[in-house]
Amino acid sequence: MLKFILRRLIVSLPVLFGVSVLAFTVMSLAPGDYLDQFRLDPTISKSTLQALERDLGLDQPPVVQYFMWLGQVLRGNFGYSFQFRRPVFALVWERAFATLLLSITSIIFAWTIGIGLGIYSALRQYKLSDQITSVIAFIGLSIPNFFFALLFLYMAAKTKWFPIGGMLPVDSATMGTWQLIGSYFWHVTGPAVTLGFAGLAGVMRQMRGQLLDQLRQDYVEFASAKGMPRKVVIYKHALRNAINPLVTMFGYTLSGLLGGAVLTETVFAWPGMGRMVIQAINARDTYLVMAVLLLSSLMLILGNLIADILLAAVDPRIRLRFH
Repeated sequence: MLKFILRRLIVSLPVLFGVSVLAFTVMSLAPGDYLDQFRLDPTISKSTLQALERDLGLDQPPVVQYFMWLGQVLRGNFGYSFQFRRPVFALVWERAFATLLLSITSIIFAWTIGIGLGIYSALRQYKLSDQITSVIAFIGLSIPNFFFALLFLYMAAKTKWFPIGGMLPVDSATMGTWQLIGSYFWHVTGPAVTLGFAGLAGVMRQMRGQLLDQLRQDYVEFASAKGMPRKVVIYKHALRNAINPLVTMFGYTLSGLLGGAVLTETVFAWPGMGRMVIQAINARDTYLVMAVLLLSSLMLILGNLIADILLAAVDPRIRLRFH
């Protein structure tokens, strides 16, 4: 297992390098640069613009700019944000914390409820409860996140049950630890439910379909014919085989932890990375965009690696291949 993990991590290095080259090339091929917004201002002189170009390194060819940036990354420095005038790593860390909290909360909401409802629906196929859960799943898959967010905001504004935006209240500095935790869960309910509802529907339908396929297999009928208890057949044998595709899905879900949801974060005024990335792309803040893309690629690699490890943990057949 350790050799497999080390091999995957070593192979990921050229992948990250290729992603950085491709992303930097696309950013360089786009017309204009960060200083275009200042060139339209007649009050800014050409000498000032030239000085800014030298300070930001924009007077160099794209190839030179890339290797200058790559050298900084290898030293643990992701560069300096043109737009925010701050180190990129500090900006990403501040916003990544809020996005991670939101993403983890929505994943827990979607997967715990989705797997449970999927099993419940599969064991009651074509009954009224199965039809109700199917309708809920189809609604979750068909309603766009931003529209669901607007519906939730309307409900929150009418009922006053939940706040309509932000991560913490304005008086959070005076709160104790438990009050902060409770306030966070109160504020995160809206964006977490909005993000997790579609994921819940997908996990539910996937779990239902996989479990039904396993329940129709010959080994299930053979185990039942031998007199094995139904709960043992379902939860020890069929469910373990049905869960494998969901483990792979879970790995891809982990890869999107830092991606955030731009529209959801915008609607709920959540201080995450989604809105920051859009602002960086519009402003041509190259180093900030590059840092986010690299982190997202790294999360994709780690997510797939975690999915493989989890598959080996739940399936002995896969575990034998690592030895």
